[in-house]
Amino acid sequence: MNKKIIIGGVAAVAVVALAGFFFSGKKEMKVSFETATIVNTTISSSITATGTIEPVTSVTVGTQVSGIVSRLYVDYNSVVKKGQVIAELDKTNLISDLSTQKANLSSAESKLAYQKSNYDRYKTLFDKGLVSADDFENAKLAYLQAQESVTTAKESVQKAQTNLSYATITSPIDGVVLSKAVEEGQTVAASFNTPELFTIAQDLTNMQVVADVDEADIADVKEGARVTFTVDAYPDDTFEGKVTQVRQSATTTNNVVTYEVVISAPNSDLKLKPGLTANVTIITQEKSDVLAAPVAALRFAPLESMLEPEGKIIDCKSKTKLWVKNGKNIEAIAVKTGISNGSLTEITEGITAGKEVLTGFSSGMPGMMQGAQGESNPFMPGPPGRKKSGK
Repeated sequence: MNKKIIIGGVAAVAVVALAGFFFSGKKEMKVSFETATIVNTTISSSITATGTIEPVTSVTVGTQVSGIVSRLYVDYNSVVKKGQVIAELDKTNLISDLSTQKANLSSAESKLAYQKSNYDRYKTLFDKGLVSADDFENAKLAYLQAQESVTTAKESVQKAQTNLSYATITSPIDGVVLSKAVEEGQTVAASFNTPELFTIAQDLTNMQVVADVDEADIADVKEGARVTFTVDAYPDDTFEGKVTQVRQSATTTNNVVTYEVVISAPNSDLKLKPGLTANVTIITQEKSDVLAAPVAALRFAPLESMLEPEGKIIDCKSKTKLWVKNGKNIEAIAVKTGISNGSLTEITEGITAGKEVLTGFSSGMPGMMQGAQGESNPFMPGPPGRKKSGK
């Protein structure tokens, strides 16, 4: 029991001593305020995404006929013109097939000539009543069938000629060869799928970024919005473009829904290469030459403990306000705000440029009131809901 009395007495003495220190030192404690100046500046809000550098137009060149690749006239990075021959397949079988179809056409034309003569003869006899109607109709049918055989044979010849022309592969556009999928001597089979031989990009000086934008941000993305992006290959360079298309089709990956946004990427110096990963910043809102205040100033809340002797806190009814030092008093100014980028907020009404506003404070007393905009200390609690940060 005596031990408890002794401990209690010591604690009481400590509390009295601590209180005496606090109240005796309060008069000497000095509060210094952190301020910022209201200035005219540019404020922009943005979202970030990642995407891939791609050519605006690229064409995959294939073949519609099967065969052995006999000649290749281009390689990676070759510059080609529309209509330029870039590869040839072996034409032996295709030429043979064309010859066969031409022979079939010649035979069909000979049969047609015979059936026409036969039909004319039967028609003359039928008109004189020397043959039956059945014989005449059979002759007419044979003549018509011979005509159809010639038409079919001509189509077969045309098809064989077209297939032969397909063995000579030309570039469909002006551009640069990005990839080559075959080598000379390789056999390509055009059975169910068209074999891919080359990929040609039309213009590498005009690229695009296809970025995946999260569903939570896609509503803010509009065509024409300004965009900046970087690539790991050139970490010190910032490239610019604009949104040219917001695609409606969604992609779901691991329960994350994204939408493709196409961004122009001028590439006159050819630094951007197809396939590079781009770190994209899309400017969703941007205003120039507007009044702006730090977000910290809008969050600042004064305390009675900050006041000088005889000083007052003069508040206003507005929910959005800035605080200024007016002599010994701390006075609130009602303002209206616009867009914000997380560090600066547009001030549309209520204050003028050059005004000094409070953003935080610090105490000259060691261990007390260190921090900004009302951070608490063991003796002076901060505003409701404000927690002391350990950072």
